[in-house]
Amino acid sequence: MPKKKNVEQSAENKKPAEIVLQPITETIEKNFMSYAMSVIVARAIPEIDGFKPAHRKLLYTMYKMGLMTGERTKSANVVGQTMHLNPHGNDAIYDTLVRLTHGNETLLHPFIDSKGSFGKCYSRDMDPAAQRYTNVKLDPFCNEIFRGINMNAVDFIDNYDGTTKEPLLLPTSFPNILVTPNLGIAVGMASNICSFNLNEICDGAIQLLRSPETTVDQMVDIVKAPDFSIGANLIYNREQLKEIYQTGRGSFKLRSRYSYDKTANCIDILQIPYSTTIELILKRISDLVKEGKLKEIVDFRDEIDLNGFKLTLDLRRGIDPDKLMLKLFKLTPLEDGFDCNFNILIDGSPKQIGVIEILHEWIRFRIGCVKRELTYELERKQEKLHLLIGLSIILLDIDKAIKIVRDTAKEKEVVPNLMKGFDLDEIQAEYIAEIRLRNLNREYILNRIEEIESLQKEIAELTDIIGNETKLKGLIIKQLKEVKSKYGKPRQTQLIYDDEIKEYNEEEHVEAYNVRLIVTHDGYFKKITLQSLRGNDEQKLKENDYIILNEEASNANEIMFFSDKAQVYKAKINDFDTSKASELGEYIPAKLGFDDGEKLAAVKCLSEYNPNHTFIFIFKNGKGVRIPVSAYETKTNRKRLTGAYSDVSPVVAVLYESEPYDIMLIGDDNKAVIINSSLISVKTTRNSIGVVLYQLKPKRFIAKAETDFEQKYTNIKRYKKSKIPASGILLEEVDIAKQQMSIF
Repeated sequence: MPKKKNVEQSAENKKPAEIVLQPITETIEKNFMSYAMSVIVARAIPEIDGFKPAHRKLLYTMYKMGLMTGERTKSANVVGQTMHLNPHGNDAIYDTLVRLTHGNETLLHPFIDSKGSFGKCYSRDMDPAAQRYTNVKLDPFCNEIFRGINMNAVDFIDNYDGTTKEPLLLPTSFPNILVTPNLGIAVGMASNICSFNLNEICDGAIQLLRSPETTVDQMVDIVKAPDFSIGANLIYNREQLKEIYQTGRGSFKLRSRYSYDKTANCIDILQIPYSTTIELILKRISDLVKEGKLKEIVDFRDEIDLNGFKLTLDLRRGIDPDKLMLKLFKLTPLEDGFDCNFNILIDGSPKQIGVIEILHEWIRFRIGCVKRELTYELERKQEKLHLLIGLSIILLDIDKAIKIVRDTAKEKEVVPNLMKGFDLDEIQAEYIAEIRLRNLNREYILNRIEEIESLQKEIAELTDIIGNETKLKGLIIKQLKEVKSKYGKPRQTQLIYDDEIKEYNEEEHVEAYNVRLIVTHDGYFKKITLQSLRGNDEQKLKENDYIILNEEASNANEIMFFSDKAQVYKAKINDFDTSKASELGEYIPAKLGFDDGEKLAAVKCLSEYNPNHTFIFIFKNGKGVRIPVSAYETKTNRKRLTGAYSDVSPVVAVLYESEPYDIMLIGDDNKAVIINSSLISVKTTRNSIGVVLYQLKPKRFIAKAETDFEQKYTNIKRYKKSKIPASGILLEEVDIAKQQMSIF
């Protein structure tokens, strides 16, 4: 009990934790910034050697496992060993390994020789097999990324727990940063580096080594364009590439490569852009087929097999495959863009630079690596020379050396006695003391001493190269030529020049054939093929509905639907599905997205926007206007135009005029006038109210406007007027009866 009391007392005496206020800027600087820099430097952005830390740790682990030679090992073994350097989980390490393999086809020059299923870079859903089923080893190409690593070419640092060492960078003997593609998303920045052809990059580096003042124009002639492992065609635009080469930012377009099988009437797509996947392409094609925008294709399927990539499109009879591909390039990821963002770490700091500056930085890095290699080699040769000089000294009296060793009482005194007897330093004396008895003959010692002269010559050459930047560059050029000769490949991505590219034009690709158009007063539309009409021309209509348009047109024409809300909706006849006379057809307000309560007022099919032709608008208040057809032409593919005509008074009729003709205007009081369309003023503004055509009495209005009146009414001459505004003439009794019947 007393013990419990003490606990309670201590709890009572305990003060609440003090809350320390911290400015948000200080919090960001201390917490967020350190996290951001960790992601940038240690994870997402590649260094000048072309690798992110995960890549470097994995490849170095395989190198230390002896996988440059011998048989492949299970991927699981590599993943497990890599955990010593990269403790980010098995899946993350295996994903990194997969990307570097031959099987995945991500890289132009894969670093890992693989056996098994590793998925494909062009498929989002094709997963690699589990790591226990796949086998890997390093590709011989890796000799070039590890060249000089055992000769102090780069710095080594402690791993995450300080139990082993790992290289800070890999001493790549070629500009791997521009040969291996890299994508990284850090905090506040990203990197997206495309791959280039190894031959061209080596030539570009050689050019800069010889002439550091090489211009962007000269570099574009050498390093022609990016090159990708899965090929496709690159649309070549020199100015775009110059921008990328100079600034490290920009974009270019890639197009799929295809062939047409005439026998099977199908298109085989054999290569797609590096930046897309087959699943995205299939999804987009499927959507277009469902929307009725890709009627040229009967079937499509993925035919990827052991022979490689293939996407097959079965075509309808008579379809031009090249025109169809232009349409697919426009509407699907079969043509896709690649956005470049050359963000790399230079001396530990992120920097966005262009191709030329990247090559300059790599040259600076490589000169440092080669100089360190040569310095390491020089030191080893100097050490050897030092030992051989000591050996040459004992050659003067081998018997004396043997006597010193034999007369020395204690082993630890052998080296000091040799040093004193021949005036040697400790290293030389230790070396001589370690010579085996069988080698203490004149022949062996003379043979070793003969190396002194060659060593002195080699040391002089190395010293000269290390101190001469021109010779260092010459050595790097020699290595680049060796890499190019041994591992260079032809371009996979071919170039097509942008001035030769044909762009998709929807109007040119619409199949032109004659159809019969039926539009009803209630807004139903039918597109009927002439073949379907044979023997069946009786149109199905809703009760009390009637036809307002019945004409033949081309499937490639455009059609305009005027609504009662002063709007016009434009569409291609090709946008509508074909129907039959026995069907009601498509409901225009729903198809084109009319506003609530908006109804169809008039319709007109056009093959062109002739500026000499006009639309005539007759309004309920007796006014009318002519608007040039060209006023409704738009450069963009707009589907709806507001302010199609004046909304001051309801529209009674919308008529089309190619040449002047007579129009009969009938009022609600059964009075009528006939005027010629040429009397109506032409206005260029679409919403102009026009001029008075029919002089109406108060509370009277225009009920109807007709153009096919000659056979309907008697004595039509009495209604004709040569001037406007005109007063109405009462219709004769027989005409009134006809008028009332037509209204009924």
